[in-house]
Amino acid sequence: MNRSQSVNKINTRHYRWVKISHWIVTVSFLLLAFSGFVILMCHPRLYWGETGNDLTPALFELPISRNYQHGGWEKSTAFFNSAGSPVSASRTYDIFNQNGWGRSLHFLSAWFLIVTGIIYLMAGIFTAHFRRHLLPAAGEFTPKLAWRDFVNHFRTQVRFTASGPQYGLLQKCTYLLVIFFLLPVTILTGLTMSPAITAAWPFLLKIFFGAQSARTIHFFASFSLVIFLMVHVLMVIRSGFKQQLLAMTIGK
Repeated sequence: MNRSQSVNKINTRHYRWVKISHWIVTVSFLLLAFSGFVILMCHPRLYWGETGNDLTPALFELPISRNYQHGGWEKSTAFFNSAGSPVSASRTYDIFNQNGWGRSLHFLSAWFLIVTGIIYLMAGIFTAHFRRHLLPAAGEFTPKLAWRDFVNHFRTQVRFTASGPQYGLLQKCTYLLVIFFLLPVTILTGLTMSPAITAAWPFLLKIFFGAQSARTIHFFASFSLVIFLMVHVLMVIRSGFKQQLLAMTIGK
């Protein structure tokens, strides 16, 4: 076997660390999506700014549990006589509340994703995985090529554009967006919702315009990741589920 054949044989496989981190992140993300949905069911209202609760106007409300637009409150009472005083009211309905185990599972899964993500990021930088396999080559990223690759994905005619792992142009751009934007935003906004974290690093509240704004941004970033996962699985199925599954486990 000559050198070029040896290189091609090596390049037909994903790195082992890519495979391992891929599956740890996948399981972690699925648990995060499940527990995050349960947490959102407990309080399906999103706000903008520093504070927000059932007695303050919401940016919008999601119809995903019996807590949605329940209207089950007695007359609100102000704590103080001054203007802008906090208010309180008693509920008149059986609230859906699974916050305890939902938050515990969410935080545990998040740390698995964060630690694995950091290892993946460092390995990707030091092995030049991002530069060689994900960064579009010079002249590769043009509107014409981008549109052609977008159309070909719907026709399951993905045109591979470089050596190494066979990532198309649209795949490269999507993976870079997920790795270097959506995942960091999701993680940072999640940390911003923790009073302990923001007590140590209050600049996070300024970056994301308040704790409730961070929660809203966290929702949209997480929802975008769920859409990415659904499209990703669909493309895996359309391009050969068995072959792609083997490529990301024990095969080429």
